[in-house]
Amino acid sequence: MNSPVIVIARDFPEPMLTPLRQLGEVRVYDSASPSESLRDARVWLGTAVDPVTAQLIQSFPDSLGLVANLGVGLDNVDLEAAAQGGILVTNTPVVTEDTADLTFALLMATCRRLGECERALRADDWMSGASLLGQRVHGATLGIVGFGAIGQAVARRAAGFAMNVIYHGPSPKPEAEQQCGARHCATLDELLESSDIVSLNCPLTDDTRHLINEKTLAKFKPGAVLINTGRGPLVHEEALVHALESGHLSGAGLDVFEFEPAVTPTLLNLPKVTLLPHIGSATAECRKEMVGRAFANIASYLKTGDVLDGCTS
Repeated sequence: MNSPVIVIARDFPEPMLTPLRQLGEVRVYDSASPSESLRDARVWLGTAVDPVTAQLIQSFPDSLGLVANLGVGLDNVDLEAAAQGGILVTNTPVVTEDTADLTFALLMATCRRLGECERALRADDWMSGASLLGQRVHGATLGIVGFGAIGQAVARRAAGFAMNVIYHGPSPKPEAEQQCGARHCATLDELLESSDIVSLNCPLTDDTRHLINEKTLAKFKPGAVLINTGRGPLVHEEALVHALESGHLSGAGLDVFEFEPAVTPTLLNLPKVTLLPHIGSATAECRKEMVGRAFANIASYLKTGDVLDGCTS
């Protein structure tokens, strides 16, 4: 009996490929010869930055029944096309604590202008760095947009800084509010008008794309800070640049970008912006857990036809 074929979107590191080969034949997808790459494939495995478009799904053979995504988000996958093709889609929901750690680190670095201070010191300009005044985090009002697992984990970290935590989402979460010491805002405007710091921790959907735009940026308190570790297209970057250049926002911390991996050039030159290359899950422990979860989903599918996470059919 032939081994199941697992097609990977890109060439992964060898430590990841070794366990995959225990499940079947592993092929790297070649866009120059897609039919040969996908022949008899059972599983597609890619990362959250590898698009799985309707066109790609339509090219899958009938034998392929699982798209395994290395990441918690699924916005890179055309879920409607997958459902129409009867294809299961899984994710790796093990990034909560590491992403929350990164969110708070980015928040602190942005508010206290750590990047600017470090650059000045490395340039042998102690006084310029020492003269930069940041924004107090302790006791500030933190507005969290999206109060799922990651948003709640950020709120728990904020408690250590005696922050006033408010959140906005589709519906109130009384139990989580009690656990995190947070208050629900019925509207996004209410949250934006009340927050010293706004953290985006919501998924990217048709409704949340460009949630932060020229109109909503005008609702921010003067001097507020924006943190985004959710998804890049939550923010209209051109509008964000204008809000930063005008001084309406005092800073922004971004781990994700609208046109990722490209970054709007002006953002690279704005001093009060902290930029990171989408590293929310980038700890050795988290990446190992993500690979393990993807492996478990693939193994379950090949053995039983069912999966552990994020099933779409």
